[in-house]
Amino acid sequence: MHLCKKRPCKICRCWFMPDPRLKDRQMTCGKKRCQREWHRRQCGKWNKNNPEYFKANYLAKKLAAAKDKESGPKTCRAGPSKSHITPGLPVRQIQDLIGREHLVVMLYNNQLLYRRFKELIQAQVPENTS
Repeated sequence: MHLCKKRPCKICRCWFMPDPRLKDRQMTCGKKRCQREWHRRQCGKWNKNNPEYFKANYLAKKLAAAKDKESGPKTCRAGPSKSHITPGLPVRQIQDLIGREHLVVMLYNNQLLYRRFKELIQAQVPENTS
């Protein structure tokens, strides 16, 4: 006979009796709201500890999409997939000059640099010089 002790839910702090099959792994009561919140928090921790995972996946998907578009008919010459940052340059001419895949990598690097720059600017403490 396995004795399970009551414990507080990590989200709502209500006391609950854990399922004996889960032993010490059950952190929340059975409420859907608590389970979703616990899952959201755990995913946030994982994403913070593994930032490179999604960066690599994102770039690989963009490059695969660019390769698929390039292997298609030459009459359809659409630009690269949309980026959050507009480069302010003639994208079609750059694409013709360096190729679609290189342009995707260039836009991706610009996006990462822009995001990092924003983080650094927001981290600076404003000084009152007057």
